[in-house]
Amino acid sequence: MQMSCNQADHNNQSIIGVCVDITCPNIRPYCNFCLPLHAKHLHMLTPLDLINEWISERILQVHNAQNNVEEFKVSLEIFLNQVSPYCNFNFDQIPKLGLSQIDNLVKGLGSIELCEKVLFRQLNQSIQELKQIVIEIQKILKNQITISNNDNTQIPQYQHKLKPNLSPIRYQLMKTNSIEQGGSCFAFAFNKDCSIVAAGCSSQIIVYEFRQGMKKQIQLLYEHQKEMGTLNFMKKSNQLVSGDCDGDILIWSSKNNKYWICSQTLKQHNSRINCLIMNNNEDIMISCSNDQTIKFWMKLNEWICQQTITNHENFVYQLSLNEKQNKVISCGKDQLILVIENSEQNKQWIVKQKIQVDCLGYRLCFINDNLFTFQPSTGNLMHIYELHNLSKQFTQTKHITVNQGDDNRVFFPQKYIQSKQLLVIKHDKYINLIRKIDNDQFIVEQSIQFSSKELFGCISDDGEYLITWDDSSDEIQIRRSKQE
Repeated sequence: MQMSCNQADHNNQSIIGVCVDITCPNIRPYCNFCLPLHAKHLHMLTPLDLINEWISERILQVHNAQNNVEEFKVSLEIFLNQVSPYCNFNFDQIPKLGLSQIDNLVKGLGSIELCEKVLFRQLNQSIQELKQIVIEIQKILKNQITISNNDNTQIPQYQHKLKPNLSPIRYQLMKTNSIEQGGSCFAFAFNKDCSIVAAGCSSQIIVYEFRQGMKKQIQLLYEHQKEMGTLNFMKKSNQLVSGDCDGDILIWSSKNNKYWICSQTLKQHNSRINCLIMNNNEDIMISCSNDQTIKFWMKLNEWICQQTITNHENFVYQLSLNEKQNKVISCGKDQLILVIENSEQNKQWIVKQKIQVDCLGYRLCFINDNLFTFQPSTGNLMHIYELHNLSKQFTQTKHITVNQGDDNRVFFPQKYIQSKQLLVIKHDKYINLIRKIDNDQFIVEQSIQFSSKELFGCISDDGEYLITWDDSSDEIQIRRSKQE
């Protein structure tokens, strides 16, 4: 962004930063000659190359505020639905009521009276305070300097970048579909048409019927001896794949989605399975483990281990395939990202690049053949890696500001929904929904905050449903996307 200062005596000096103090009476973009005007709040001066990051952080706060308001609206709607029968009560019905019905009516109305005396008065006071806050915010926004139509700065172009290619999406909690689940659920999977959900709860797999929400439990599968961390439904065949903390991978088959049996057990890993992915043809399966290996499995009559990659020196956390299905990336506890490529000559997978990062990260994901994301476990940044045209090597080119966090939980892999251009990332106790927009830029579209970082889940392949479990609510929760 190249701009010149328009102060009369500043000789068209280049703008070097922006003052972000909202009480500052001076024009906020500043040059070197402007610095004395901001002497009392130098700590509020932001260099020009960091202003995009500052704006992104505030946009995230706007999204969080919007999310909180939406959740408050949902709670109010639920409450109104519960009290509406009393509002439309027909007195002619009283003689027809039984003793228990009259008892329930009196208790219900008595509870409302108690709420009116105590809680509603407090709520009304809070509402009045909130209204005053909103009025003050509106005054501040109304008094801000607006950009004139003949302004030739780069700001309108930056605003255009923030406009997604698709309509904004919000994920709203379907409260009536929540299921109490006291034990840990590390893994979830939707089948191809979202009619079945599998939940890995401790060493059991609970299979649910799913029709626009959780319906009923179909089956409980007991074959695993240890906790599960991965579940995957195959799309072309009616099979389910699960991996546990012993390193066992089980293949489950079903003819009618109602009765699943274990058809094969794979015992090549000797420690916890952290991630398992499949190619689009579903004839190659790739797994990674705490045993520091990545294994490539080939489907013949049964699944067999075709190749093992041993370049990681510690636990391997996540894998991702690119669009062409000829590259795999991995990240591990050794702070190493591997780029593994399939050789057309000998059909072997070869490590083409080792990227040493300066931070631990549990999650990464290909966006397309030339772009992938990596989420460090601490801090508030997500890294973007791009493929250089000449060197054919991936390098970190930029980052996205997300919530501040200190994550230490495996599972809940990153996932990119191509049809919605939406990246789903868990970081600390947040789930970030990040939209890819023009010129390979990204914006945080929604950030869902939970009460615990002990948070696991997945999103359906079409991006319609988000399923989670966290140890604060002890619930399996469903959120559904809503196009705005």
